[in-house]
Amino acid sequence: MCGIVAYVGEKEAYPIIIKGLKRLEYRGYDSAGVALLNGDINLYKVKGKVSKLEDFAANKPKTSTIGIGHTRWATHGPPNDENAHPHMSGNENIALIHNGIIENYDSLKKELITRGHTFKSETDTEVLVHLIEDIQENEKVDLETATRMALHEVVGAYAIVILEKGNPNRLIAARNSSPLVIGVGEDEFFVASDATPIVEYTKNVIYLEDEQVAVIEKGKEVKVTNIANQKVTPYIEELELNLEAIEKGGYEHFMLKEIYEQPQSIRNSMLGRLNVKNGKIVMGGIEEFESKFMNASRIIFVACGTSWHSALVGEYMIEDLARIPVEVEYASEFRYRNPIINEKDIVIAISQSGETADTLAALEIAKQKGATIYGICNVVGSSIARATDGGSYTHAGPEIGVASTKAFTAQITILALMALSLAEKKGSITKSRYQNLVNQLDTIPNLVEKVLKTNDQIKYLADLYKDAHNFLYLGRGYNFPVALEGALKLKEISYIHAEGYPAAEMKHGPIALIDENMPVVAIATRKGSYQKVVSNIQEVKARNGKIIGIVTEGDEAVKEMADYVIEIPETEEFLDPLITVIPLQLLAYHIAVMRGCNVDQPRNLAKSVTVE
Repeated sequence: MCGIVAYVGEKEAYPIIIKGLKRLEYRGYDSAGVALLNGDINLYKVKGKVSKLEDFAANKPKTSTIGIGHTRWATHGPPNDENAHPHMSGNENIALIHNGIIENYDSLKKELITRGHTFKSETDTEVLVHLIEDIQENEKVDLETATRMALHEVVGAYAIVILEKGNPNRLIAARNSSPLVIGVGEDEFFVASDATPIVEYTKNVIYLEDEQVAVIEKGKEVKVTNIANQKVTPYIEELELNLEAIEKGGYEHFMLKEIYEQPQSIRNSMLGRLNVKNGKIVMGGIEEFESKFMNASRIIFVACGTSWHSALVGEYMIEDLARIPVEVEYASEFRYRNPIINEKDIVIAISQSGETADTLAALEIAKQKGATIYGICNVVGSSIARATDGGSYTHAGPEIGVASTKAFTAQITILALMALSLAEKKGSITKSRYQNLVNQLDTIPNLVEKVLKTNDQIKYLADLYKDAHNFLYLGRGYNFPVALEGALKLKEISYIHAEGYPAAEMKHGPIALIDENMPVVAIATRKGSYQKVVSNIQEVKARNGKIIGIVTEGDEAVKEMADYVIEIPETEEFLDPLITVIPLQLLAYHIAVMRGCNVDQPRNLAKSVTVE
């Protein structure tokens, strides 16, 4: 949540900050603001998107070689000009931007009010900048020391960047449970929530760790300490990200681009791991912890949203092939229910960003209880990647659209490789079946390319159903999680209410909703519980529901019953989700576009959920 960008160097700061905020707008777009230092601090902030901030600041002074910027996802206080960041200290000497939540802000605020402070906003962030000011003035210390002392008093998550009047070459940055990366250029520095605003200017970055404070000063090396003022040697890493990957590349929306990137992102997730010729799967993280996996009493997945759906697919895969018990937990619930975990358990976190706050907290609980913790994420150097004992990157490439698409299929690809690798090592699968599944997995990118050719047909269906008020998605077995994911996609970006169900569960309540106005998307591929799903389709049809069938090529039975069918190529049931989800992503996309919704930045959502 929230996007942070800052710059200090020789160039004009404002254009760099604005461009960076646009690249981070997927993190929040309720309001935006910048603070630029040129003698005084010029503060410009407005409710709305970064483009509105540009309009607001168009004719205002912007000359400066140091500045901070922010795009907000509202937590404390509604989106408005006053609650937008940056926030100023009472004496207007300090400007601060913040991603995270200060949990004890209310008690701090009451104490500061008794000391004479007045507040202009409803945010927790303004409390923090006033606290720093209060310490600086009363303790007679510099900004760095005051910041460390203030952070000792706060409870919660934060990534902050501060600039101070009178210090035109220096920024202070700090983080705890919210991501922050420093770009190191030629006599210039960049600070951001992730690497997307930085990659255009430098490949060299420093990832701050929890409870670290950085002093970033032009002409000097970055100084890093912890909040106890113990010096830390910063480690400079090289970014693997490239600029082209974060541009639209001619597509109308990032989401559509990312849907069409899936043949390549799936290939990339298999690259170096799947050797079809030799029938070998090599996954570094699994190899390193082979004995742990072989002797695990169970695997527990912790995830949120779309990643939770991919974890459900993983449960089917691993239990089916490797015969290891699997549980799938919402990270937000797992972290609060005192789970029973022991040292023979493996807890696997799945997260696109690698920064999901609830998932990180769940990992910490698992670590404390002695479990082996493993991560599956897309962002190199992310918090989950650094917190886990081992893991696998998905290599899906940057995903900018808020509604996850290619990350979902990349996660399932990793889970398929993991299930096959474990099954082969445990001997729970015959050699012939193993080789067949390896061969089938290798064909998936080509099959996805084939499904993408149904785009025009799906666009036609979207036009027919764009005004529906409700959708029902049905699937069984491996396709039940896909039904959940299809419903989530539609809800997220078109604002149509949709629910996903195991097809048989329809009779236990949801069937009451079915009438001639209810579109029902039924995933009815030939493998698995096909006849059962056909029976469920007949039940819907008997009540005049409108059936959109996702069927295997050549299927005639469902075609006779359904109002419309989308045919997809046949594969093993084990790999069905990688194929069946594609039409559902396209359907959600086209409906949202036709309804005039902001596909890449749906209301109230942010890409990376770094707060509870």
